[in-house]
Amino acid sequence: MISTSDFKKGLSLEVDGTLYQIVEVHHVKTKKSAVYRVKLKDLREGHIIEKSFNAGEKLAAARVERREMQYLYGDRDIYTFMNTETFDQIEVPEKIVEDALPYLTENDKVQLILYGDEALSIEIPPAVELLIVESDPGVKGDTATGATKPAKLETGLVVNVPIFINQGDRIKVSTSNGEYLERVATA
Repeated sequence: MISTSDFKKGLSLEVDGTLYQIVEVHHVKTKKSAVYRVKLKDLREGHIIEKSFNAGEKLAAARVERREMQYLYGDRDIYTFMNTETFDQIEVPEKIVEDALPYLTENDKVQLILYGDEALSIEIPPAVELLIVESDPGVKGDTATGATKPAKLETGLVVNVPIFINQGDRIKVSTSNGEYLERVATA
């Protein structure tokens, strides 16, 4: 059990059978008693609610854990990941990983947020390296204007890249906005 005095951002708890993560906590003193106003994110559905708790109230802690997993493959709307320590595999529905799919390639390491064996969400690195599989050749000498061209990556994502980038190059892409960051030097 967790007391309201232990509330902090990122803490996971169970309220009325629903899993939540604390997004924001405010301690408010009233004439009668202290109250904790909390913004909670539903870990299964993703929506945010506001709720108030009396000081000293006890709630059930949710045993949510973060595990490093390796992406193996996707088949229709199920994606398979492997625990890098135990080699156990877990199947994750597409709705959990859909925002990460444009940045995932086989064997990538990610963090899965799990409640027991149920995947709640996925965390990917802030930037990933991807291979350009399709891109028009750049026009020689047209570099002064900072011109860009579209390039299709191995995951199917299309990003605008500088014209000196060619098909077969590896580039670093931001996973927060899908923008080109830099060309990766080949060893």
